[in-house]
Amino acid sequence: MERKHLEYFLAIASHGSFTGAANALRIAQPSLSYAIGVLEREVGAPLFRRIGRGVVLTPVGEALLSPARQVLHDFMRVQTAAQRVSGLVSGRLDIAAVTTLAVDPLATFVGEFRSRHPGVEFRILDAENAAAIVDSVRRGRCEVGLTAHGISTAGMRVLDLPQQEVLAVLPPSADRPEDPMPLQKLAELDLVTTPSGTTTRSALDSALALSGAPPRIAVETTHRAAIVPLVLAGAGATLLPHRLAMEAARGGAVVVSVAPPLARRGHLVWPPEPLSPAAQAFVDLVADWDPDGDGGPGRMEGALPG
Repeated sequence: MERKHLEYFLAIASHGSFTGAANALRIAQPSLSYAIGVLEREVGAPLFRRIGRGVVLTPVGEALLSPARQVLHDFMRVQTAAQRVSGLVSGRLDIAAVTTLAVDPLATFVGEFRSRHPGVEFRILDAENAAAIVDSVRRGRCEVGLTAHGISTAGMRVLDLPQQEVLAVLPPSADRPEDPMPLQKLAELDLVTTPSGTTTRSALDSALALSGAPPRIAVETTHRAAIVPLVLAGAGATLLPHRLAMEAARGGAVVVSVAPPLARRGHLVWPPEPLSPAAQAFVDLVADWDPDGDGGPGRMEGALPG
């Protein structure tokens, strides 16, 4: 049994199909099927059952899921022990992040980290919502995560991320409102946002709850990347963190602050056990980050002792 067999097995289990796993792994599907066949012969039983165009785990596959993850985790710890000595000349860091935090501040952190350690590769994963980010870290699917403030992080170590101002973003055709714009006025506009339960929608609902008026949702989309194009096309207004709002402004959107002021807060989370060298170096970078440029350290909040 080889390491890659377990990696292939977990990829198929995650994607629910051989095709999706082959695309993600960037290997030919026949090669993937052959490797799983080898693994099934060694295990002595089928690991997947086909349903339509996808697959589901058999009872044997379900039993193998957790041990396979643990084996790969232990293998990575052995591999990265050498990387600690060699000064992070290679390796990979898996990070899960909600979309808005992936844009800012994660993009800045990754850029700075790569300038210091160009041999380290990153894989940045999305999740359905902020709670799923913490779950991904807890289950070992990634080493660190960037999630929204207010999500339960029990058992995790936690670091505050830099606070982001949240701005109102209106279509280019809109008359420029007063600046700052009262939230009551924003609540009267047609809005573009994501479905209930998502981080973006929860932030919008919480903000407009301060106005005492329910939001007027004109367009609801699961495609977060479509929000700015929809606003620019005139479909409605929205609330966005500062960097995303400024990108929309460069496209012609009308951007103003709101009253009362709104800010988005996020957390970096990671498990209490020792991290790989790359993950520890990333946490150290964020902890020492100072958006004001005075070199001061970040602020730990509710972190486990370690």
